[in-house]
Amino acid sequence: MPNSNLRPPTINVTPEEYKQMTKNVSPKPKVVRNVIMAFLAGGFICSIGQILVNFYMGYLGLAQTSAQTAGTATLIFAGALLTGLGVYDEIVRFGGAGAIVPVTGFANSMVSPALEFKREGYVFGVGGRLFTIAGPILVYGITSSIIVGIIYALLR
Repeated sequence: MPNSNLRPPTINVTPEEYKQMTKNVSPKPKVVRNVIMAFLAGGFICSIGQILVNFYMGYLGLAQTSAQTAGTATLIFAGALLTGLGVYDEIVRFGGAGAIVPVTGFANSMVSPALEFKREGYVFGVGGRLFTIAGPILVYGITSSIIVGIIYALLR
């Protein structure tokens, strides 16, 4: 029968000492670098969106609203395609929140879980996981827009 007295040694550390120890070994965040990279990535994505809108208005003759809708749809398609090809993860690694916040990040949040669970089939895998990340965003976005619309109608 094994000896029950063989336990790992206990270390008596106060919460303050533990906090200082974790602070010493934790990597320091590169806040300035991350902000600059997010700004560059988000700005680049939005610039591409504006170029698309200008193209749709200038060369295809679409009205501004239609061109903006087409530009948004093109960015969503590009985000989904780049996610499927595995490229968008590298863009997010470079740009952080600057690549997640635009509509391309929304496409990424829908396609990633669908691709991950594709092996479980189209109904339970792709269909069941499609809104795993984007679902709460849609629910709270739609709910808050309804509430704001009601408040606006009451104050009008």
